[in-house]
Amino acid sequence: MQSVPADLLVIGGGVNGTGIARDAAGRGLKVVLAERGDLAGATSSAATKLIHGGLRYLEQYEFRLVREALGEREVLMRMAPHIIWPLRFVLPHHPGLRPAWMIRIGLFLYDHLSSRQTLPGSIGVNLIGDIRGKPLKPEFKRGFEYSDCWVDDARLVALNAMSARQLGARVLTRTAVTAAKREGELWRATLTDQVSGRTEEVLARGIVNAAGPWVRETLTGAFGANPKNSIRLIKGSHIVTQKLFEGEHCYIFQNADGRIIFAIPYERDFTLVGTTDVALDRLDAQPRISEEETEYLLAAASEYFRTPLIRDMIVWSYAGVRPLYDDGENNPSSITRDYVLDLDGKPGDKQAPLLSVYGGKLTTYRRLSEHAMEKIAPFYPNMGKAWSGTKPLPGGDFGGLSFADYLTQVMQRYPQLDRAWLVRFLRRHGSNVHAILGDAKTMADMGEHFGGGLYAREVDWLMREEWAREADDVLWRRTKCGLWISAADRERLANWMAQHRSNGAAA
Repeated sequence: MQSVPADLLVIGGGVNGTGIARDAAGRGLKVVLAERGDLAGATSSAATKLIHGGLRYLEQYEFRLVREALGEREVLMRMAPHIIWPLRFVLPHHPGLRPAWMIRIGLFLYDHLSSRQTLPGSIGVNLIGDIRGKPLKPEFKRGFEYSDCWVDDARLVALNAMSARQLGARVLTRTAVTAAKREGELWRATLTDQVSGRTEEVLARGIVNAAGPWVRETLTGAFGANPKNSIRLIKGSHIVTQKLFEGEHCYIFQNADGRIIFAIPYERDFTLVGTTDVALDRLDAQPRISEEETEYLLAAASEYFRTPLIRDMIVWSYAGVRPLYDDGENNPSSITRDYVLDLDGKPGDKQAPLLSVYGGKLTTYRRLSEHAMEKIAPFYPNMGKAWSGTKPLPGGDFGGLSFADYLTQVMQRYPQLDRAWLVRFLRRHGSNVHAILGDAKTMADMGEHFGGGLYAREVDWLMREEWAREADDVLWRRTKCGLWISAADRERLANWMAQHRSNGAAA
């Protein structure tokens, strides 16, 4: 057992948990983070990959949430310009659904609820004879265009974990908190390694339960508590298809059931289509897209595209479960996407605090983290001030250059490396490319090639610096190279990682 108590034990290695760990460590707290699986192993790697205000949330009068989310877009772009960048969304007007005047009002609010510094505002568009209208059915003659942002969701989590570690946090993956009990002003927690079975006791002055879909199970299991708050488990599924259209723009399509879906350029060769909203009673296994959801997404997109989507176009699918705060709403699409922070303990009670996180969105994770620190601040009178939006995430320091200018510098330094590959590599690692590439002169210097542009030198980095342990950690979370890699190559990668796994891996 550790001799000196940690200030904060964070349970959960999703975007909220790693964001809170980073924020707390940057304020001078001694932090331990425990994630029972891989970083971003559940909800935080199964999103629609957007940093957005949530245009449709305006219809639900979620003005506070939308304002906060809109304000975060440009903050996050400055923090991580390699994995977050602006997108333009085309909303074709469907005469039978929301009227044009309603959409104009919504976009006006979207443009003005929060200040914009670099993102352009919304405009009306004529789709006739335009590249944006080319893949659509001819009846869609006009529409609207507005700004939001793309994010590599799983990499956002990994970078927050790396930043937390740089600031002194101890980050433990495949480590579950299996028991926790208060001993006055301290928590005594048992951490169990999910691979070896070894246990360790940790003392902490406070705990944050950011276990996502398992927030209640963590309270009832490890803490023996009876939570007063509930969550709603809402499954969201996506399909990835062959590339459906040219251009860098995206589409947002209205559906007759009142929902919307997105069609987004994905990993240069594909299109991402999603999402669904399906209520679950419980989460017993890794969620998977259902036949009904697949048919729903194919049919919804086919309402707009000239070429109907069929199953043979699908190259991959994934599903995740959003742990939304239970606000009593019956319609899964109408349940609030806002977050609730529940604090158990008061400073005057001489009891160690327990803060549980319900809900949240990728876009607002940093503000959620700040609000979490505000909640527990009375227990840490010497804690530093808010800071997390002022410093880049690992790889995000381009020295004031744009992505394009920084790419030019990288290409000048590595002129014999493939340009298209360098663009993708820089999008993953940003300014850390130099630490990974080192003295590489040609692609052969990158070591064994596992397919899909994935080389041994990068895998070694992901194992040492980013907690990657299994092949899926690399293929689907740290990268998306799994889209191009065969089953045989995946097995070859798994064998290579098993042979090279060592104590040098990130910890």
